[in-house]
Amino acid sequence: MLRRAQRWRWIVLLLALLLLNASLSFHNIWPTPAVAWAGELSVEFAACIALLALTRHLLGRSSKLVLRALAALWVVLIIGRYADVTAPALYGREINLYWDLRHVSAVAAMLARVASLWQLLLALATAILVPVVLFAVIGWALQRVSEAMGYPRERRAIELLAVVIVALFVGQRMERFPAVPGFSAPVTQTYWRQARLLWTELAGGTIRRIGPDPRLDSDLARVQGADVLLIFIESYGAVSYDRREVAEPLTGSRARFEADVRATGREVVSAYVESPTFGGNSWLAHVSLISGVEVRDEDTNVLVMARKRNTFLTPFVRQGYRAIAVMPGLQSSWPEGAFYGFDTIYGEPQLDYRGPPFGWWNVPDQFTIARMDQLELARQPRAPVFVFFPTIGTHTPFSPTPPYQPDWARVLTENPYDRKDLETAWAEVPDWLDLGPNYVRALSYAYTSIGGYLRMRADRDFVLILIGDHQPPAAVTGEHADWDVPVHVVTKRPGVLDSLVSHGFRTGMTPSRPSVARMHALTPILLAAFGSSPARNPD
Repeated sequence: MLRRAQRWRWIVLLLALLLLNASLSFHNIWPTPAVAWAGELSVEFAACIALLALTRHLLGRSSKLVLRALAALWVVLIIGRYADVTAPALYGREINLYWDLRHVSAVAAMLARVASLWQLLLALATAILVPVVLFAVIGWALQRVSEAMGYPRERRAIELLAVVIVALFVGQRMERFPAVPGFSAPVTQTYWRQARLLWTELAGGTIRRIGPDPRLDSDLARVQGADVLLIFIESYGAVSYDRREVAEPLTGSRARFEADVRATGREVVSAYVESPTFGGNSWLAHVSLISGVEVRDEDTNVLVMARKRNTFLTPFVRQGYRAIAVMPGLQSSWPEGAFYGFDTIYGEPQLDYRGPPFGWWNVPDQFTIARMDQLELARQPRAPVFVFFPTIGTHTPFSPTPPYQPDWARVLTENPYDRKDLETAWAEVPDWLDLGPNYVRALSYAYTSIGGYLRMRADRDFVLILIGDHQPPAAVTGEHADWDVPVHVVTKRPGVLDSLVSHGFRTGMTPSRPSVARMHALTPILLAAFGSSPARNPD
C-alpha cells in the first residue's frame, strides 16, 4: 500500500511538472487560436520551481499566500506567452502594446458587429473564465509540487531538475551545449520588450529626423486632362497571387476584370510594392504613398503631418485638378484631411447611403463608386479630378459581401438589391478558423465592381491606380508572409504604360517579383510616368 501511494505521488508530481512547463512553452497551431506543446522547456518554469524550493527551505513550508501569489504570476506569464505566439500567427506581426491597445475597442466593436450572438457570448465567457480556470489549475499544480517537497527524495529530484534546466539554458546561450533539448523564448523577455517599447515611446526615443522632403513634382504631360483615381483596396495583398487556395478561386475574377479593361480600350500594367504595414493600420500605407515619406509607425506619421509639405496631390492641384477624398469608412471628423490638401472630403454622412447595411461600415463599395461618379465625375463641364478612395469591402473579416448590382442606377436607390440576393449575402457567416473563402469573395466583389464601372464609363479618360494597402492578417496569408502588395495602373495612355514598364511593371494583371519599390518610393515613379520629365526624389 505504501509503495502504491509513493508511485501515485510520483505520477501526480510528474503531471504537475509537465503541466507547469508546458503552460509557459506552448506554440500556436496556425491558423487557429489553439496552442500545443512541442516538447520545449521553459527556463522560467525552472526558476519558479527553484523559488518555490527556496521558500520551502526558508519557511519550512510553502504558505498559501506564496502559492497564490505564484499562481497569479504564472497566469500573467501564460497570458503573455499566448499573446506572443498567437498574435504573429493570426495578425502577421508582433504586438506593440503602446500603439495597438488604442485600437482594441474599435477592432472589438467591428468584430462584434459581424459575429453572431452565441459567438459574442462565447468570447465574453472565455475572457472571464479562462483566467479563473488557469489560476485554479496552476494553483493545483503548484500545491502538488509544494507537497512533494515535503519528502526528501522528491524535493532533491525537483531541485536537481531546476538546476539542470537552468544550466542547460545558460550553456546553450553561451554556445557551450548542443541545442537539445530546445527552449522556448522566455515570457519575461516578451514583457521586457513591451516595457522597452513603452518607455521608448513615452521618452520620445523613436522621434527621428524625417530627412529632406522628396521632390514630388511633375508637369503631368502624359495624363493632362484625364481623371486620376487612386483606389486603395483594403487588405489586397500578394497572398492573393502567392497562395494557391486564394489565387486559384480568383483566377476567373481577374480574367473578367482584365476583359473589362480591354473591352473599354484600356490596358493594365502591374507590379508589387512593399507596404509599410501588415494586417492593419492602413493609414500608414496611405500617408506613405501620398507623402512620399516612409511611415511605419505613429510617431513618424505625426512628424510627417506636423507641417505642410508637397504631396502626391500637389502637382495635380497646380495643374488645375480638383482633389477629392471619397471615404465610406469615415464616420467622424478627419483632421488629417487638411494635411493631404483635399478640396472636398466625402465621408459616410456626405455619401448618404440609405440601402441595407453591410459589415461594420454599412456602405458597399459599389455604391461608393456610383455615388462618387454622381457627385463628381458625371458633372460636365468640370476640371479633371484626382480621387483618393480607400475601399472597405475587403476589410477583415471579409463578410458579409454585398451582391453586385449590374444596374448601376439602382445602386443609388434605397432598394439596391433583390430580396433573395440580399438574404444570401447576409447569410454569410465568417469562419474564424478559415477566412480564406470570405477573402476570395470580397476581392472578387472588388474586381467586379471596379470592372463594371470601367465598362459603364468606357468613354471616360481615366488613369486608375489600384493598390493594396497591406496584406490581410496572417490567418489568411500563412506564416512568414512578406509585406508586398499588388499595384495595377489602368489607362488608355500608352506613354504612361511604357514608362511604368521601364520601371519594372509588367503588362497584364499578374505582377512579378521582386517588388519595384517600397510604398513611398512608388510615388516618384508614378509622377515620372505621368510627366514628360522624371520627378526627382532624394531617396
